[in-house]
Amino acid sequence: MHCPFCHYTDSRVMDSRTADDGTAIRRRRQCPECNRRFTTVETTSLSVVKRSGVTEPFSRSKVLVGVRKACQGRPVTDDDLARLAQKVEEVIRAQGSAEVDAHEVGLAILGPLRELDEIAYLRFASVYQAFESLEDFEFAIALLRAEREPTGQEPDPADRVAPPLVG
Repeated sequence: MHCPFCHYTDSRVMDSRTADDGTAIRRRRQCPECNRRFTTVETTSLSVVKRSGVTEPFSRSKVLVGVRKACQGRPVTDDDLARLAQKVEEVIRAQGSAEVDAHEVGLAILGPLRELDEIAYLRFASVYQAFESLEDFEFAIALLRAEREPTGQEPDPADRVAPPLVG
């Protein structure tokens, strides 16, 4: 690490602390040449590979924008959304890869969003998983209901037929 004052090629770490919810390390350094102190912040880079092949840095704010649309009109606070975005980032970083597919980010959103608000989850899932019919919604709702029941049995995907119309 070069000293920003005298440009000496070395520095000594005086103190290290985690910052930004543990996603960065703040280091207090001292130059052995001029004895001036300075601070550095170290972060790991995390890139998202989009369907088009374009790579961009992971952004919590992009997660928030997508989830906020799904939560519109629902009893979800900004703090709830911030915690969800943090959980998503933690799940993605825990995979240990510097690059992750956009699809994996979407999958990481679904679990915490389902816990936060089931309606918002259905809205997000309908776009993310490209629901094409009413049966897709019915199947997703059946899965949510099955998770609530003590048996915990999931519906069989082969049973994805529309119920008979009454009336």
